[in-house]
Order: sequence, then structure tokens, then C-alpha cells
Amino acid sequence: MPGDESSMAERRQYIRLDTVLPVEFHLISLDGKKSLSERLQGFTNNVSKGGICLAVNNLKPDLAGLIMDKQAKISLSIELPITKKIISALADSAWVSEEASRPDSYLIGLSYAEIDQQQNKQLIYYARAKKLFAPAALTLIIVLGLGFGVGGYLNLRLLRSNRILVGQLVRIVQESSIAKQKVKEISREREDLQSKIQNLQLRMQTVEKEKESLGQASRLEKAITEKKIKDLNALIESLDEEKNALQEELIVLQHKESSVTEDLLHLDEKKATLEKANLYKMYQWLQARQNQRSGLVRSFEGSADVSNLAFIYDQSLAVQAYTSFSDFERVGRALDFFQRRAKRANKLFFNAYSSSDGSAAEQSVYSRPNIWLGIAILQYIKKTDDPRYLSLAEEIAGAIISLQSQGQEGGIRGGPDLTWLRTEDSLDAYAFFNMLYKITGKSQYARARDKTLVWLLKAGLDTYVQSVLAIGPQKLEELGINPGRIMDFAEETYVVEVLYQRPDGMAVKVKGFDSLPKINRGRAGIVYSERTARAVTAFKTLADYYYKKGMKAKAHVYEMKADEYMAELGKMMISSPSPSGREYSCLPYATLDVADTGYGWLIPKGTKSGSVAATAQIIFAYYDYNPLRLDE
Repeated sequence: MPGDESSMAERRQYIRLDTVLPVEFHLISLDGKKSLSERLQGFTNNVSKGGICLAVNNLKPDLAGLIMDKQAKISLSIELPITKKIISALADSAWVSEEASRPDSYLIGLSYAEIDQQQNKQLIYYARAKKLFAPAALTLIIVLGLGFGVGGYLNLRLLRSNRILVGQLVRIVQESSIAKQKVKEISREREDLQSKIQNLQLRMQTVEKEKESLGQASRLEKAITEKKIKDLNALIESLDEEKNALQEELIVLQHKESSVTEDLLHLDEKKATLEKANLYKMYQWLQARQNQRSGLVRSFEGSADVSNLAFIYDQSLAVQAYTSFSDFERVGRALDFFQRRAKRANKLFFNAYSSSDGSAAEQSVYSRPNIWLGIAILQYIKKTDDPRYLSLAEEIAGAIISLQSQGQEGGIRGGPDLTWLRTEDSLDAYAFFNMLYKITGKSQYARARDKTLVWLLKAGLDTYVQSVLAIGPQKLEELGINPGRIMDFAEETYVVEVLYQRPDGMAVKVKGFDSLPKINRGRAGIVYSERTARAVTAFKTLADYYYKKGMKAKAHVYEMKADEYMAELGKMMISSPSPSGREYSCLPYATLDVADTGYGWLIPKGTKSGSVAATAQIIFAYYDYNPLRLDE
């Protein structure tokens, strides 16, 4: 306890060197088997050969109590500046002192229980060098301070530049949407005028025929006939005048339509340029999200409870983006983690890991994220012919097949400890097995694929956008399923239009795909960026399929739908608020925070910050990349 004589003696046990280093730590049980806290931040107050003095702010009282009562060990990750080398250690608490001037702030004396002696020597060497060359260090700090000042100014300029770029795209998209609406209105008005003119011509033809028949009347009816002919001539003249007026109105409207269409073409050209610039910025944002030590990519910005988490589904998407851009060094960092370091259960990976140290952040194991990790490996192999990670993909496939054999007639269970089956999981498994069969030629994957398809056909495929991506339009038609109807149904059932409050304060209407159908939503509509981007890819897939079949009109319809929803996503593009990505663009997860997805979890906070899944999927949609099919 503070002020205790024995703690004072423990403080004097070592001669400590005055230095400050960043420390990441968490509490674990005395037997080392259980984590007792999340990862916390602190700084060394002093260091010695036997331990460190750790300064911690905002430490929760219950955690402070565990440390004071010596009921926990402390796992340390000490970072050496400049080299960024991480020194890991396990320590026991020797003494604890609460700072009276700052509540929940503590100085904690720690003695090492475990530390690599070579690393300990490096730590002491660094501390002594820092103390010995303090004047030089001060000079270096001044220089670095100037450097950081210049760097900060340049970063600020980059941030402003990126915000301007994003803002320009949003404005262009809105102007383009308005212009398109004007074109539609003018087109409807033109069609209405053309219909009126056509009706007038029919009436005039009828009157002319009636006039001809009157010319054949008998002499007794001559007087009456002349009167009728005179009236019909007057009517023809009136109809002709009305027709001329409508034709003049039509000419004016056609000129207006031509002008608005020309403006729209210019806007679309600008939009295409800005889209491309922003999408490359998005890829750079994905690069910035990767932790250089672990190789993992942080999934979300903006929500403290998930900001350090790397969900394996998102790792799959990031790896596929890196692969698409031939960024193979980044691919290697990520996949090496899963092949060499990541802990598993039942031969499958946990749902999420800490991006900083690679420890398992969730104890849940689901089939679908593992399937997607396997898909990312196969896409990499397809592009590079590098078989290094093929065995890993096959290990995942083997574990998923074992879940299939325990399932219902070929469906894929949600995980080793789960009994439920979802169509989307089995669709992804179908794609995974199909890709693995094409790469390896092994019959067990063809059998697993076909078994999955049997279950899918019984479960129903005609309501899932994923069917178009995983199975493909041609195969669907062979199975007697109309792929176009799938997308039409998806639009009718899942599309919503909502108001999205952008980080810059602008409120924009956004149209896109919700995760729940209208009939049983039970909440306000939400546009999910990732689902909408996936639908764009599906529309493009259909357009390409119908073009190849020579059905140009039908292909054009789906091409226009893809363009429409891509433009809607453009309204949601934002400039990243993250310190490591603020000069880049990204896409938020959805138009609403902390809302029920309908799948047992809530949308994380992030309407004003980036999501790896959403950002990767819009890049895929833009470049016509379908993750569930090998590019053949």
C-alpha cells in the first residue's frame, strides 16, 4: 500500500535509470491461463535490470485492486523508439502508489518474472545511452520537433486536400443525380407530347375520313352536308394548330433534353475522374490499416471497443485487395501470421485477433470467416502460382467439410460449436470448394461442392444476391433459376432510401441495400455499404453475362443499376479521421450507428469513420472483381 515501509524498501532494491518509453500491457491470472483485462497503455517512469516503474493513467479501480493485492501478473510489451523493437516481459507487482493530484493515476513498481536476457540488455543499453547523451538527445528532440512540425503541416495539407477531393466527388454525384432526374422528367414529358401528337394525328385522319363520306351524300342532304363539312374543316384546322403548337413545344423540349444530357455527360466524366482518384486513396487507406509487426489489418475506425481488432473476414478482403494491386509483400505479412502464429481451435481460426500482438481477441469460431480466409489464399495462388499457403487453405477446407458431414444433407454448420445453418455460409462454401477443385483437381472438393449445391437448392437460392456471385448466372439458368429475377427481388425487398449525416455536416439522401427485408425489419432502414457494393458487383456480373448472350437491352438495364448504386455509395465516401490514414478516403460501414443487423450483433460506431469490409468491397465493385469466382 502507499507509504508502506516494505514497499519503500522494494523501491530502493535497484538503481533505476531515468527514461520514458511507451508500454502496452494487460493483466493475466497468476497461473497465466486467463486474461483479466483488455490491453492498456502506460509509460516507463524508470527502468532497471530487475524491473520497471510503470506510470498509468485512468486505471480502473478494480484492476488497480488486483495489482495492489498482487492477484495478477502483468504482461508487458515495451516499445523502443526509432527501432520500434518490442520487448516482451512478464512481471509481478512490487509496490503501487496512487498519485493524489490525479485520480485513477498510479505508479507501479514491477519486477520481472520472465524476460529474455538479451532483450533486457538492449533495454538497459538504450536507457543508459539516452541518459549519457541527454544533450544530444535534446538537440535531436528539437530537430525532430521541427520535423514533426513540418510533417504535421504537410499532413494537415494532405488532410485538407483529401477532404476537398471527397467533397468534390459528393457534390458531383449529387449534381449528376439531379441531372439524371431532370433527364428522366424531360424524357417522360417528351413521351407524353409525342403521345398527344400521335393521338391528334389519329383524330385528324378520322375527321378526314368522315369528311370524304359526306362528299358522297345525296342532293336532298346537300345543305346539311355543306354545314357539316364546314364544321369538320374548322375542326381539322383547330387540330392542326394544336398539333403545330405541340410540335414546337416538342422541339424546345428536345433542345433542353440535349443540353441537360450534354451537362450530364460532362458531370459523369468529372465523376469518373474523381471516383478513380478517391478509390485509389481508399486502397492507400487499406494499406495504412495494416500493422507492420503482426501483418493484420485493423477492421474499424471510430469505435474504441473494436479499434484494435482484426476480424478474419476483413483480413480476407484486405488480402484480396493487396493481391489485386500486386502488393504481394503485404499479402505475405498477413498470410504468414495465419500460417505461423495464429492460435486455432478445431483447426479453424478465431473470429478476431488483436492487430498489435496477434493474440486471439474472440474465442468464437465461425465457419464463414474461415471460408473467406481460404478464398483469399486461393485468389492469391491463382494470380501468382505461389503454392506456399495452399496447405493452409486445404486445412481450412478439411475442417469445413467435417462440419458439412455433420450438417443436414450438405449444409454448412455455422461453426464447430454451432448447430444452425445459413444459406449465405453455404453459398460461400460452394464457391470455396469450387475454386479449390479448379486449383488442385482433387475430387473430394468437387464432391463437397456438389453436396453443398444439393442443400442450397432445397433451401432456396432465388432470394440471395450472393447466388449470382457464388454460382454465376449461367449455372443458375442451367438449374432453372432466373438470375435477373434474383436481383429484381433483392431490389424490391432490401433497397431503402435514407438520410445520411456526413462528417462534414452535410445531410444527403442515400439509396442502397439493407440487411433485412422490409416485411420484418422492425426498425428504420439502413444502407449497408458492403452489401450495396456487393450488389453493384452482382449487377455488373449480370450485365456482362447478358452482353455475351447478345441481350444488349437487358444488359444495359443492369449496367445502369450498377452505375446508380455505385453513385449512391459515392455520397457516403469520407475522408478518414484516423491518425494513420487521415490523408486517405474510406467508406463507413453503414448510415446508422449501433443498430441491429439482424444477425445477432450490432453495427459498430462508424458512420463517420472507415470500415475495411465496406472499403474493400467498393474497390472490388469498381474494378469488376468478384471474390467468389476465379478470374478465368
